[in-house]
Amino acid sequence: MLFNLQNEYDVPKFKQYVNKLFKERAVVEVKRKNPARTLAQNSYLHLLLGYFGTQYGCSLDEAKLDYYKRTCNRDLFERKATNKLGKEVTYLRSSAELTTAEMSLSIDRFRNWSASVAGIYLPAANEQQMLVYAQQEIERNREFI
Repeated sequence: MLFNLQNEYDVPKFKQYVNKLFKERAVVEVKRKNPARTLAQNSYLHLLLGYFGTQYGCSLDEAKLDYYKRTCNRDLFERKATNKLGKEVTYLRSSAELTTAEMSLSIDRFRNWSASVAGIYLPAANEQQMLVYAQQEIERNREFI
């Protein structure tokens, strides 16, 4: 079940449901539900990553991991955890875990870095002709990215 605890009408329903499960001694899982990024954002990001790869001469994975996640958005993606041996390891979280706001921020950072450091202009989401051109470049260079 999904409850919005900011909605005053959902709060008593949530408490009633949880109490019912508690009385049953049920096995439960409780998760925070973050606002998901949109499919449009996801498609736009992958278009930018692919286009960046064609212009910079790297694969889509390199563009995503090395430049988008590690260089431009380390604070959003890099996490630390303790492995089974008790050693601290660093890993990159999935972009699927980002909220809509975090996704927008990460894309803006990547676009700004790309233009200022790499010298590659990445189109804004509303620049339809440039987005079509980027898609054409990706298709033309599919074997390289």
